[in-house]
Amino acid sequence: MATASVPLLRVSGMSKTFPGLKALDDVSLEVRSGEIVAVLGHNGSGKSTLVKILAGVHSADPGSVVKVRDAGGRLVSGLPAREELHFIHQDLGLADILTTVENLGLRRTTPGRGLAPVHGTAERRHAQELIARFGPGFDVTLPVGRLSPAQRAIVAIARAMDGWTRPDNVLVLDEPTTALHGDEVQLLFEAVRRVAASGAGVVFISHRLDEVLQLADRVVVLRNGQVVAEEPTDRLDHDAVVALIAGRAVADPSVSRQAAPGPPVLEVAGISGEEIQDFSLTLRAGEIVGIGGILGSGREQLGPMLFGAAHRYGGRVDVAGEELAADDTMAAIEAGMAYVPADRRRGGAVLGMSVRENLTLPAMRPLRRAFGRLDARAERAEARAWIDTVGLRPADPERRLQLFSGGNQQKVVLAKWLRVRPRVLLLDEPTQGVDVGAKAAIYELILAARGEGAAVLLCSSDTKELVTLCDRVLVLMEGRVVSEVPRAELTEARLVRDELDLRAAAGEERGGERGA
Repeated sequence: MATASVPLLRVSGMSKTFPGLKALDDVSLEVRSGEIVAVLGHNGSGKSTLVKILAGVHSADPGSVVKVRDAGGRLVSGLPAREELHFIHQDLGLADILTTVENLGLRRTTPGRGLAPVHGTAERRHAQELIARFGPGFDVTLPVGRLSPAQRAIVAIARAMDGWTRPDNVLVLDEPTTALHGDEVQLLFEAVRRVAASGAGVVFISHRLDEVLQLADRVVVLRNGQVVAEEPTDRLDHDAVVALIAGRAVADPSVSRQAAPGPPVLEVAGISGEEIQDFSLTLRAGEIVGIGGILGSGREQLGPMLFGAAHRYGGRVDVAGEELAADDTMAAIEAGMAYVPADRRRGGAVLGMSVRENLTLPAMRPLRRAFGRLDARAERAEARAWIDTVGLRPADPERRLQLFSGGNQQKVVLAKWLRVRPRVLLLDEPTQGVDVGAKAAIYELILAARGEGAAVLLCSSDTKELVTLCDRVLVLMEGRVVSEVPRAELTEARLVRDELDLRAAAGEERGGERGA
């Protein structure tokens, strides 16, 4: 990593008060040239508020000071947001139907063309040169929706840095690796290191602590809106960072194993889909089976396909001995199946509705009186009971879900399905983007569901999560099961080896076929 030198960003005494909540309380931090600083904390610790103030979305309380280094080398006021600060948010903000050239060109227009993006040979060459600064090149004329997640992240970095008149700016990345896995993360990290090596400062926000320790020079930890720690990463390990974030050591849940699972609940025979080929599985009551595999292995499609939210063809899916029709989510729900998707914002919740409404939405019939009228008192009591069960904070059933942190939103998404006591619980990245405290709480909820007899299918890119919770894990590659790891052999090293070694072997086999 580059040696840190002159200050590029200095935050002093930053506070932010919302009605009934002090989101930031006297926060101070500094980012220097060539330095990668990770800002860490629970969901709700103040990280997002800090980024939104720096970006100009929120105004800080009076007395807050933000300074950035200008072209003359002076630290000057950085609020409202100045051109020296550049942001890449979790959703990247790219237009999927446009090419890399066009996404970069949206920031530049040609006289007489209005807002139309620029085109032509010079623009393609400019895009190729920008992309090449951050890693291997790719076709800049393809729609970005067809690029890999890592390539899309690099397009976002290139767009953020396009037009920099000098290198000593500050790049802020907010959860950039959420959709990445394995070698794609490393590709992004190489791009970020190049940004820092050019003399820029980087602010990196992530819940993936091992990635933080690998990439960052220094961590700044927020808790309850205050800076509680600031340490160089070479003095820390994973457990030490967890303790700083939580204020205490957070142990993995103690997972007791049942001597023998119950009878089969979910039986899948020979189903296929866009990314799944001839998949079969028997899942028993009280059993947690994991699905592992690198991005694009088919892991992401399996949950939606079983639930009827993605098309499947061929084969058969039975729940408690009854066959499910393909592509019919209502039939899946009525059979006792529940599904928590990876993207809770788009498919797992109605963010504009209250916690109470989200919790009771999947099963309204038990809350209705004669003639279908909703029993409002019973609904409120039900919501309060589940709020207590999942430890929601703040414990307000009438607050809109969008106002909660990601970890608390995920607790509600999981609780609304646990409330119906499902026979089969399909989980897709259930702790993605949540802090260590919320993760532990979600694990306890999953284990409680298993203890009540639910059959759980857990699709996850987090190998530690699979090892912690699962009785066995199926590893997918190119839509097929290539390995089944029993509990006695289940380690992170074994899963990574199977995912990567089998992938490499398949690549060699395809190469041999092409050379034959």
